[in-house]
Amino acid sequence: MTAQEKAPPGRRRGRPPGTESTRKAVLEAARKRFADDGFTATTIRGIAADANVDASQVMQFFRSKDELFAAVMSIPPTVLDLFDTAFQGPDEHLGERVVRAYLQAWEGSPEESEPLMAMLRGAIVNENASRQLADFIQSRLVDGATGRTADDSETSLRAGLASAMLVGLVTSRRIIGVPLLTGADAETIVRITAPAIQEILAPHADRRSALLSH
Repeated sequence: MTAQEKAPPGRRRGRPPGTESTRKAVLEAARKRFADDGFTATTIRGIAADANVDASQVMQFFRSKDELFAAVMSIPPTVLDLFDTAFQGPDEHLGERVVRAYLQAWEGSPEESEPLMAMLRGAIVNENASRQLADFIQSRLVDGATGRTADDSETSLRAGLASAMLVGLVTSRRIIGVPLLTGADAETIVRITAPAIQEILAPHADRRSALLSH
């Protein structure tokens, strides 16, 4: 059976890949989907259908839904790398890496932090923007935390709790300007906050590490 025969009935063939007009169509479709459905419910296939292209063409421009969302929201790829690398390494230091990565993302160079700050400010006053940001952050934490808890059915809840704590921390430091928090240096914040995030995302890491050392 040919590729054309496999195509769903009634589906128009997509635009030729590599054109700027196709990329713009994908971004416009993605922007609307993310706004209407939120990050979690949005799919590459749905975006492709809205843009009248094949899903494979979307992937030619953007390697994942995360990268597409980042492009729509003008989030630099280096920020995605920060989030991803936070979950690489020993479980017993996960909390420290995650807190450090989120502080660096929102408080680092203007090129990295300003798009995220714009998202955060928008989330405070706009329900759709709030859902997009919450979904995106929770998705990053769910992906990273999967398999790190004894009960994987709790993964989403644990990710949601960690997300609330981290966003609350950044909001208090950068938006509200709580004096005690704005006056604290990042390393102190990491030292105090990391154990709580560690307990939420990888509660049994220290126990597993101790068992392996014997």
